[in-house]
Amino acid sequence: MKLATMRTDTGTRAVKVGSDGLLDLGVDDLGAFLAAPDWRHRAESAEGTSYSLDRAVFAPLVPQPSKVICVGLNYKNHIQEMGRDLPDYPTLFSKFADTLIGATDDIRRPVETDAFDWEVELAVVIGAQVRRATTADAEAAIAGFTVLNDITCRDWQFRTREWLQGKNWEATTPLGPYLVTPEELPGGVRPVCDVRLTVDGEQMQADTTGDLLFDPVALVEYVATMVRLNPGDVIATGTPGGVGHARKPERYLVGGETVVAEIDGIGRLTNRVVKDAL
Repeated sequence: MKLATMRTDTGTRAVKVGSDGLLDLGVDDLGAFLAAPDWRHRAESAEGTSYSLDRAVFAPLVPQPSKVICVGLNYKNHIQEMGRDLPDYPTLFSKFADTLIGATDDIRRPVETDAFDWEVELAVVIGAQVRRATTADAEAAIAGFTVLNDITCRDWQFRTREWLQGKNWEATTPLGPYLVTPEELPGGVRPVCDVRLTVDGEQMQADTTGDLLFDPVALVEYVATMVRLNPGDVIATGTPGGVGHARKPERYLVGGETVVAEIDGIGRLTNRVVKDAL
């Protein structure tokens, strides 16, 4: 199944992607839909109002997750390009919901940064509350996967040893367009999919999620050890090599570019970078 949150004239709606368009799932957004214990059955039997896919405008896949947990340095080749040793544990940081935008929304580049960078990522979406998970619990808690672009202000990120201030600028993080359930993907809850990012048509990142050091199930187990994961929560699994900060010379987004982040079988984010003085 493919699920999403779309915008309408009267607000957002959770929808299922069907053969004839988008079927309304009866609630305002996908986070609220996943909170129902029987969400899978409800999605499979959906017969709601239909919307045209061609004219759909997507909101952030989960507009208000209770938490967005991000993983740094999780692709082996990216760890190597950044000059780091392979870690024993995941490097974690968090994002606020205010950073999230839709699959075709503009990315707002702050005037306060001179080092605005891209990071295509596979994101895990949680579909059941889980804490101190066994492997089986973690597998069952994964609703599906989506695409996230962890746009980063590198100059702010490296002001201190903590990364939060480089990662949490408002309206900078596209998420979506679809949640794709694991049975639709090669590898299931440990999907092996090609990942790409281009800037104005030039390929910057290309890899496979098979290069992940800590896979999605391991990350759910690890994060759920310290904090309860709720339906609609998101875990961004890290980015592959090819970020602007690691290039020689360094290369950053200045405004006016179109950034496309894509994962085969899951979806595509197409966002224009605009300067933002707000």
